[in-house]
Order: sequence, then structure tokens, then C-alpha cells
Amino acid sequence: MINPKRDESEINEEKIVDQIRSLGIDMIDEAGSGHPGIVLGAAPIIYSLYAHHLKFDPNHPDFYNRDRFIMSSGHGSALLYATLYMAGYPLTLEDLKSFRQIDSKTPGHPEYKTTPGVEVTTGPLGQGFATAVGIAMAEANLSAKFNKGKKEIINYHTYVLCGDGDLMEGISYEAASLAGTLKLNKLIVLYDSNDICLDGDTSQCFTENVAMRFIAQGWNVISVPDGNNIPSITKAIDDAKASTDKPTLIEIKTTIGKYSKLEGTNLVHGGPLEKEDITSIKEKMQIRDIPFTISQITMDDFQTFIHNRCKNIVEKFEKQLEGLDEKEKKELQDFMNGKKTFDIKDVIYEAPQEKEEATRITSGKILSSITRTYPSIIGGSSDVFKPTKTYVKEVGDFKSDNYQGKNIFFGVREHCMGAILNGFALCGYHPYGSTFLSFSDYLKPSIRMSAMMDLPVTYIFTHDSISIGEDGATHQPVEQLSSLRATPNLEVFRPADANEVIGVYRTIFEKESGPSVIVLSRNKTPILETTKINEISKGGYIVFDTERKPSGILIATGEEVHLGIEVAKRLKTKGMDIRVVSMPCIKRFENQDQEYIDNVLPVEIRKIVIEAASSMSWNSIVFNKKYLITLDNYGASGKKEDVYKKFGFDIDSLEEKVENLLK
Repeated sequence: MINPKRDESEINEEKIVDQIRSLGIDMIDEAGSGHPGIVLGAAPIIYSLYAHHLKFDPNHPDFYNRDRFIMSSGHGSALLYATLYMAGYPLTLEDLKSFRQIDSKTPGHPEYKTTPGVEVTTGPLGQGFATAVGIAMAEANLSAKFNKGKKEIINYHTYVLCGDGDLMEGISYEAASLAGTLKLNKLIVLYDSNDICLDGDTSQCFTENVAMRFIAQGWNVISVPDGNNIPSITKAIDDAKASTDKPTLIEIKTTIGKYSKLEGTNLVHGGPLEKEDITSIKEKMQIRDIPFTISQITMDDFQTFIHNRCKNIVEKFEKQLEGLDEKEKKELQDFMNGKKTFDIKDVIYEAPQEKEEATRITSGKILSSITRTYPSIIGGSSDVFKPTKTYVKEVGDFKSDNYQGKNIFFGVREHCMGAILNGFALCGYHPYGSTFLSFSDYLKPSIRMSAMMDLPVTYIFTHDSISIGEDGATHQPVEQLSSLRATPNLEVFRPADANEVIGVYRTIFEKESGPSVIVLSRNKTPILETTKINEISKGGYIVFDTERKPSGILIATGEEVHLGIEVAKRLKTKGMDIRVVSMPCIKRFENQDQEYIDNVLPVEIRKIVIEAASSMSWNSIVFNKKYLITLDNYGASGKKEDVYKKFGFDIDSLEEKVENLLK
């Protein structure tokens, strides 16, 4: 029971830390798998943060103005779950005993929406670090919007626990560089520095001066030589919070596997401890050697610290909201509730007189309209604003002296761009990021996390095929479409023209959740009279049809749709009746009812796919590979027409192939 009158100076904090350690290694032992090294080594760090600094209410885990804690070292999940339980979050001992078991609240690595108190799905090292930068950027943007005069509505810190592995990953370097440039002073990284990685001593692979690296990137760096010294850790966090113009890295020297016979070695990193070792550890901590033994006094003392520091924070925040005018209150509540859908039927778009336009140009016009209209839509580019057409003139630039800006200059940092977008989405935004389709591989791990967390992130990828010509094979995507389409819970759209681009944006912003990819052309494409804005939500539809039963069906996406229609028109003069189906989103089409699918693609009619990309996407629709006019080789440098002809995507070659297949 919480005792707010308890004299905090009499509380034995080391006992609370040891209780967390004990629970963590019991969970790992019960599961037969896990990572005890970080539990034993880093427990004082996470305890110091939760007991003395983190602003939160365990009874309201989603309270919006809470401080965020991200366990970037996601293998330390047992440490996090034990801490959350001890801190009073809605977890039970049974939940801890179910660690790593099917459908439990305590999976092997932290998962968003699964465990109360878990802010981000982590595990792939560096992802949590970079996502935290996005969360800190969101706070900076919101506080700049709503903290006017003496009002301080939004004011939260973002904390990260990371290890050597996180800092070895390139994504953390990218994210740290941007965070320093943007002077995100409410971002505090707690670096569990123990000189050990999975394969052994870090001296074998990681010898740089981490402190100097972060100083060079524009960070404060604070050192805590003894990772067991709670007052030193607490003071370091106090000093970090006092920073006014820089993010802070606190390097805390710890011993991995503290108290274990394997302490200080990589052998204690990932795997349950021997029973005798567990007994010995608990003897050193003076804890009974009975699994999941809880000292109620230590639990109450921990929660007393939290209660005395955080009581009434939810009520205080709600009172502050009352001080906003109705428009501001509605806007902030949309962020807080993560408003899911937007009606963009009134999007401003002017078609060019010549009735042809690159889909990236159309996308830029629409994006500009909706970004100006909706406060929660924000985004940027990895140094390709101009070619991707994603810069919005009227909304300002997100910079260290203008956090209200909505154009984010990520620099050449695709990987961290994706993770930062995830951070924004976790704070109620609908963010977007852009680069060339061939470079989507650089941020695929972050896209995977978007899909896993079901976040409303929009990825805009331009320069979508070999048709970009002169830049050559390195910039001409081939396999990327298949890779993205294979990602669970990710919708990939490749629109054919301006009408379909409008339909794609409507579809994306009308859906409840989940990430999307828009794949766009560099080259102009005809704005077709038969493309239909309202059909995009079905994923595929008839864009050119015959008066009689068709003798064949051409299925195409993007630039290849108008090529397919031209082929169909040519073959009609030869007596062949060809239907053309535009398939901007395969996943959407396959989720339609069978009657609709059979109406568009009757089973008995031969089907041919035309797409200047890998054949791997189409196996569920076309079963015989000879009916796939696709590309399973890398492209070539040259004029668009010459590249098309070389790989058989010019009109004459396509006409010949289709005619021969349907004879």
C-alpha cells in the first residue's frame, strides 16, 4: 500500500533494485530463454528513472503529457516488465510468469499495444533510439504550437535506454546527428555502457570514443562511473533536464550480469542462468530463493516515490486544457486521440491543360493541399524534396529555431527518417517521408516497424521504374515493389495517372490505421478519361473494356497502364478484344469479395501482367510465368525509349508479346 507520509530518506532503494533484478531473472528462468545480463546490470538505471524522474501515472498509461521511456535495448524486456509491475502498471505476477509465452502481455521483446507502459515496439537495435528522436521532435512541434505566453500545456521528456549494440547500428548515428542539429534538449539517452556485446568484448569491434562522437554531433555528454550509484544516476538525469539547447547522452558504466558467476562476460548476455547461479545471486541480494517472491514493502516504497512525485498530474493537465480556446482544444484533442481518418474530397488540384502529368507532380499538389489543411500531417524528405515534389511552401521548415514548421529536412538519412516518422505517428500525427523507390531498401527495417505497430505513416517513393533512364541500374528499382508488397499490414499503391493519385490519397487518409506506400513516376503520363478516383479503394478495376466477352485481360500498374491500353487498342484493329485492368494495390484487390474479383478477372479468361518490375508480386493472380511481362534483371543507363526497347517495354514489343500469348 502506498504510504505518502513515508519518510523517503528511510527507504532502502538498493532493495527495490534487487527486487527488480530478482523478478527479471525469475521470468527468464521460467521461460527458459531471455537476457539476464542487462537485467542484472542495468536495473539501477531504470529504477532511478522511474522512481525519481519519469512523469507518468500507471493508472493512466496513455496520459498524453507523460514522459516517454523507450527501451531501445529491447532484449531487456524482462527488466522493463519487472519495473512496470513494481511501479504499479496493470500487470500481474501471472503476466510475468507468462514471459515469452504465446498471447501473453509480456512478449520476448517489447511490443506496442501489447503491454501497458510500452511506448514503442523495439528489438532491432537502434530502432528505439531513432524512434525516440521522432517522439522528441513531436513534443517540440506540439509545445511550439500550444505553449503560448505563460501556458505550458505540452511538456514531456523522452528517455531512451540503449547499449553498445544500439550505438553500433548506423540508424542511431543518423538519428543522433539530426537530433543534435535540431537541438532537441528534452531527449535524454541513458547509455548502458558495459563494454560487452553478444560476440564478446567490444574491444574487438567498437573502440571509438562514444562521448566525443556525441559531442561532435551537438550533444551534451555526462558520465556516471558507477552504474550502481543511484544518487549519481539521479543527479546526472537532473543535470540533463537542465540542458536548454542540446540533447543529452548519459554514459553509465555498468557490469553486465552483476552478481552472476558470469558477470562481465558475453556469456551472461542471452540465455537463462544456471539454478545454482540464481541461488547465489539471490543470496548476495538477500532475497529468498523462491521464484517470484515479492517483498510488498519494496513494492510499496517504489510506488510511494512515484506517487509523491506524480500525483494529480492527469487532473492538472486536464485543467490546463480548459484554458485553451475551443479551436486549440479540438486540435490538441485530435493529436491526443490520434484522429484516424480525414475527408479529403475537397482537395485542391488543377489538372494541366495538356492532360498529362508525372504522378509525382500530382502527388505534390495534393500533398501541399492536405498538409496546409490538417495540423497532424507533417513530413519531409531525405534530401530529395525537389525531385519527389514533397516540399510544401506555405507551412514553414522544422528547424531548431522554428519547431512549428512542417517541412522536415532529414538529410541523407533514409533509415532514421522511417523510424522518426514512426515516432511522430506514436504521438498522434499522420506523417510522411519521401525518397526514390530504389532507396526504399535503406529504410525497410523502419517500414517493417510501422507495419508491425499499425502506424499511419505514408511513404512516398518516386522515380519508380527503369523509365527514369539515364541514371542507370543503381537508381532503377526492380525488386523493391515485390519486397514492399510482401510486407504484412503494408498497403502499396502504384497509381497510373493524376486521377488515381487523388484516389490513393483519399483511400489512405480514409482508412483507420496502418502504413501505406505511394509509388510515383518521374515521367509524364497521360491523364486517362477512364481512370476512376472512387475505384482506387478496391485496389483494382476495369480501366478499358470491350463490347464483347474479352479474349484476354491485361493487368498493369503505374506507367504501364497507358501502355496496356495502347496495346489493347492496337490489337482491336486485329480483331482481338482485350480488357485492361488497372491494379494500383494488389493487397486491396485481393481483399475484395469473390464476386467483385471474378467480375473484374473472370477465371476462364487468360490474363497477362505488364509491369516493369519483378515478377514475384503476381503469383497469386497469374499462375503461369509466361504470362508475366515483367523484369527480373537490373536496368541500364540510356534514354527512356532505348531502355524500354532493350527490356521489351516499348509499345511494339508489348504488342507482339501479347498477341503471341493470346493467339
